[in-house]
Amino acid sequence: MAEDALSDVLKTVRLTGATYFDIVAQEPWSVHSPVSDLILPRVLPGADHLIAYHVVIEGHCYASLVGGEPVPLEAGEVVVFTNADPHIMSSHAGMRAEQPTADFLDIADAGRLPFHVNLASGGSSSARLVCGYLACDSRPFNPLLEALPPMLKAGDPRSNDTGWLGQFIHFAVAEVADKRAGSESVLTKLSELMFIDVVRRYIETLPTQKTGWLAGLRDPSISKALALIHARPSFSWTIEGLARQCGVSRSVFAERFVQLVGMPPMHYLAQWRMQVASEMLNRRNLNMAAIASEIGYESEAAFSRSFKRTMGVTPSAWRQGVRSAKK
Repeated sequence: MAEDALSDVLKTVRLTGATYFDIVAQEPWSVHSPVSDLILPRVLPGADHLIAYHVVIEGHCYASLVGGEPVPLEAGEVVVFTNADPHIMSSHAGMRAEQPTADFLDIADAGRLPFHVNLASGGSSSARLVCGYLACDSRPFNPLLEALPPMLKAGDPRSNDTGWLGQFIHFAVAEVADKRAGSESVLTKLSELMFIDVVRRYIETLPTQKTGWLAGLRDPSISKALALIHARPSFSWTIEGLARQCGVSRSVFAERFVQLVGMPPMHYLAQWRMQVASEMLNRRNLNMAAIASEIGYESEAAFSRSFKRTMGVTPSAWRQGVRSAKK
């Protein structure tokens, strides 16, 4: 059930990978990431949320959010910045880096994927990384993004990782090196799978006292409730009905849901319906009446009122790309 809810979120927020850099570096080196506002319009137009990742395929380095503690990385490990916050990759802990110019983006504009960046100055390299960006929709409702920390590290270089993360690293190295036809599409799909594997690993390490949407996926009753809501958003769910399906009392269920997910079950249902609706609005062949019915509204007018109340714009305006400042 937990995997169903996670899969549903990933499907409706349209996770996609794009823009990859093959970086070879020689000590000492440090790179400051470009800010999201520079990256999005040039390499991922139309996206409203950016995720950055760096996979170490040779050597070692450090990663840190600007102003944060440096985290060591070895070959076989990956670091994901879930909001693409400003960060520094460097050969040694505590190194500073100048605010980036548009150099990396100019390379991206001029070449074909993957983009090659040489920081070795003609000498032997001390590290090699495959870096890239993932895009997804953060609005109207993306409980996964809200539940993730700004920085995630995964992988175990000592265990000869054979999971998705290990396979991603092996395949990414091959795709970058071989430059075969279709490499861009392969790297895109691989990066999406890599991100999902990193999220799964993070869920598995959550302490039992942890709260949040991801913690809810590990709770038997809340996980089942989330899966039911996601599977049938048009159904007239009630707290009593969900509690009965999950085999717990109404009071225990309601309290536990708010404790873990951070909002009442009916509020979550309303938010999820809007997320499903927004994804369906992207499909031009679906009319408003069909969308309204699909998410549980008896009339197009009722759906339109609810959507505007939640999103600040009408469904028609949303379909045309209009977004309000409301979140």
